[in-house]
Amino acid sequence: MSVEVREQMTSTDNPMGRPVVAANNPLIAERDSHDTRPLAIKTINVSRVYKIRGQKNKNGETTKTLTALGGVDLEVYQGELFGLLGPNGAGKTTLIKILTTLLAPSGGLCYVDGLDVVKQADEARRRINMVSGGETSGYGILTVRENLWMFSQFYGVSNKDAQERITKMLKIVELEDKANARVSGLSTGQRQRMNFCRGFITDPRVVFLDEPTLGLDVNAARIVRNFTRDWMSEDPSRTVLLTTHYMAEADELCDRIAIIDHGAVLACDTPANLKRLLQKQPVFEINAGGLNDRSLDAMAHSPGVVRMTSEAAEGGSAYNLKFILEDEAAIGGVVSTLAAHNGNIISLQKNEPTLEDVFIKLVGRSLSQNEE
Repeated sequence: MSVEVREQMTSTDNPMGRPVVAANNPLIAERDSHDTRPLAIKTINVSRVYKIRGQKNKNGETTKTLTALGGVDLEVYQGELFGLLGPNGAGKTTLIKILTTLLAPSGGLCYVDGLDVVKQADEARRRINMVSGGETSGYGILTVRENLWMFSQFYGVSNKDAQERITKMLKIVELEDKANARVSGLSTGQRQRMNFCRGFITDPRVVFLDEPTLGLDVNAARIVRNFTRDWMSEDPSRTVLLTTHYMAEADELCDRIAIIDHGAVLACDTPANLKRLLQKQPVFEINAGGLNDRSLDAMAHSPGVVRMTSEAAEGGSAYNLKFILEDEAAIGGVVSTLAAHNGNIISLQKNEPTLEDVFIKLVGRSLSQNEE
């Protein structure tokens, strides 16, 4: 799939068919005109604006607003594991809340499994489920099995199916020994695994996984990733929309990825195609000592440097520097600048582009810098 500019379209017919509104962004991939797969999710110019209390005019009307989403156009194919990446405050959670009927959009249209999430919210809820990392849902006085059974009844799952699915899911996430334990006595990771089970016992058509491995240990996170892929392979009509702060997780799992920031989609394509965006811009990593704010700034503005990120190495005596350059020759200027500021190179290597590099190129900072 090539990365091209998509033309603006104005027709609003057939919302789950061909693209209706396209973002005028050269990094957003055009949908293949021969691809006839149905869409599981489609958003058309979706916006969400919050009014901020305390800012009013003389008529008592709220005047200050915050735009969380500024006109998002997104398409997710049925059977696709689609990733949504962005820094905190980018609009990811707001978009997911709209798609799961928890929040109304200020403008635009949203369809999930062919249903308008505003006008057909009740029917849409029967077909979807959601797992959020770090959430504290569940009733502490109930056992794990009782909690999961209760949630299954909200969806009308028969008792027989519910019990079978609960037993199966608890075994998959290695929580069967806690089936009869009260939720109040679970650790954070165990409760998160229970929440993950809850997202699948209703046999949804579309699942929204919002940071599902947050708070999980390495083994539990691996189980979650493996199950998600296996679950989708069992039925080609199943769809997953995933948000994560772990670039390796997104690269491993996702068929396509959209990068979002400030309420707008900056790029959308396969992980491989996104990384090809930087193939003409080499990436170098330098571990160096003897640096300060002045020398770091000088290197960031060295000729040919497209982007530089820096993180203090363990112990604080050195820095790990990552450079995206216009061409390989620019690394010579970076090294000269470093030497001119009395810095010393500990190691230097050229890297192949990663999703993190693409993210830095588009957003301007890494996810770790954003967390800080």
